[in-house]
Amino acid sequence: MPIQQLPNHLINQIAAGEVVERPASVVKELVENSLDAGATSVQIDIVAGGQKLIRIRDTGTGIAKDELALALSRHATSKISCLEDLESVVSLGFRGEALPSIASVARLTLCSRVPGADSAWQIEIDDGKLGAARPAAHPVGTTVEVHDLFYNTPARRRFLKTERTEFEHIDKWLKRLALSRPDVAFLVNHNRRTVLQLPAAATEPERLARVGKILGAPFADNAVHIARETDGIALSGWLGLPTFNRSQPDMQFWFVNGRSISDKTLSHAARHAYRDVLFHGRYPAYVLSLTLDPATVDANAHPAKHEVRFRDGRRVHGVVSQAVEFALRETRPGGHVQPPASLAGHTAHTHGAFEQSAMRLPEVRETLAAYQSMAASMLSSKPATMPTLGFAIAQIAGTYVLAENKDGLIVVDMHAAHERILYEKLKADFDDNAVVRQPLLVPVTVAVAASEADLVADAASVFEKVGLVVDRAGPTSLVVREVPALLRDTDIEALLRDVLSDLTEAGQSNRIKDTMDEFLATMACHHSVRANRLLSIDEMNALLREMEVTKRADQCNHGRPTWTSISMADLDRMFMRGR
Repeated sequence: MPIQQLPNHLINQIAAGEVVERPASVVKELVENSLDAGATSVQIDIVAGGQKLIRIRDTGTGIAKDELALALSRHATSKISCLEDLESVVSLGFRGEALPSIASVARLTLCSRVPGADSAWQIEIDDGKLGAARPAAHPVGTTVEVHDLFYNTPARRRFLKTERTEFEHIDKWLKRLALSRPDVAFLVNHNRRTVLQLPAAATEPERLARVGKILGAPFADNAVHIARETDGIALSGWLGLPTFNRSQPDMQFWFVNGRSISDKTLSHAARHAYRDVLFHGRYPAYVLSLTLDPATVDANAHPAKHEVRFRDGRRVHGVVSQAVEFALRETRPGGHVQPPASLAGHTAHTHGAFEQSAMRLPEVRETLAAYQSMAASMLSSKPATMPTLGFAIAQIAGTYVLAENKDGLIVVDMHAAHERILYEKLKADFDDNAVVRQPLLVPVTVAVAASEADLVADAASVFEKVGLVVDRAGPTSLVVREVPALLRDTDIEALLRDVLSDLTEAGQSNRIKDTMDEFLATMACHHSVRANRLLSIDEMNALLREMEVTKRADQCNHGRPTWTSISMADLDRMFMRGR
């Protein structure tokens, strides 16, 4: 065939192959247009899973009469006008492809009214044929109706799933958009039945209630608010407590400058921050919004705008991981409220609170001995302010400590709790000192891909920081000469390959530190107080006081809960008191 210019309608249908995957894609594009137009409320009406009708009505600024036809032409938009705008995109849409692409595979009606206009104007397009604009009755804002999606492309229509499945995809995207814009009210109807109604939320309690309505009350009841800004990067949203975990990453929502995206760098940063408080194979839940300079984010990296690229992914990874980890540190008895630093009217005394065992490293053994001797006190009279975990009253089966606080009964798994206490103190001790490197008697040579060998030179500072000395011995060969002393008995080749894999995926690796933390966690587990070890009341109270000031003390190193509570109201209900 000779080279020829494609007709506009075919060009639009090719673009539709990227933009309009299914009815949910249409809903996403149109609702994003509504949000860009400044809508304070959006109504979405769906019939037959979006295959027969998709109607989006908003209260935005509207489209003027003389711009209606232009809005349905390819690469026409009000959101960017020059290269500088494209390099600092602040709107959800900017390509000017959505409306003409949708109109090429469906029958589309566009009706809009701008503030101050005497009436609204409506225009229709069918099979690429644009009708004339005519007056219509409509309030300020815009309504887009999409009928018979893929009616003229039967091959695409055959790929659609059942009505229920297609609406589930629509529902998923609408919830994402509603999470990103709590200031906008949403009303969703499917087959003339209201399935979701969300009023606008202005205050933090209202926003949490809205999140709970979207993701379920259990998430809202087990969520910690985060709001932190570092170096021009702001992270805000809700973190699910480690005890509220999932079997799959189905409740992880990321928004970058208001855009719902999936990103390996951000997911890796969050996964790293949760590493010490989750079971292996379990996934955290969170709703997180990242705000940063639009010029440092490439929003034009994916045809459907599902992904972004960061100019400095390593910096973003570090800020996000640190912010999430900082918030999770306060998952301890008492939450984010610091307990009293001292107990008035009490005299502390030192006692042999826990058994000591021989350890492989002399310096670690000395550290543990020092920490165990610090486990201080409880004592004769109760302070004016009741501690969060109250005061010990008994021990059950040599495993659980029972305590009473102002609200009722506290039950503590003493091994899990002491394990967390030792682990956090060991980590703090090792973090305060530079990583000690140990030269290998026989350097380890590792064959890698040329691209992986290039990473070693590009990320030299990363390797140096974690105590790994690696040299390039050839185009596809690396030599490991020194490793952190704690990891001298690990599989060096496997460790290096894991670090390279992390760098390739996320531009950042915490593999060395994670491996060292696993080693310290194992030591803490083996040397924490064991089951069937009888403790005195003073020893039990010393454990409770340590828990109250230890970071992440709500979970042990393996993600298991360390304590639970039963309120007096629950106890009264169990025994039917007051009935």
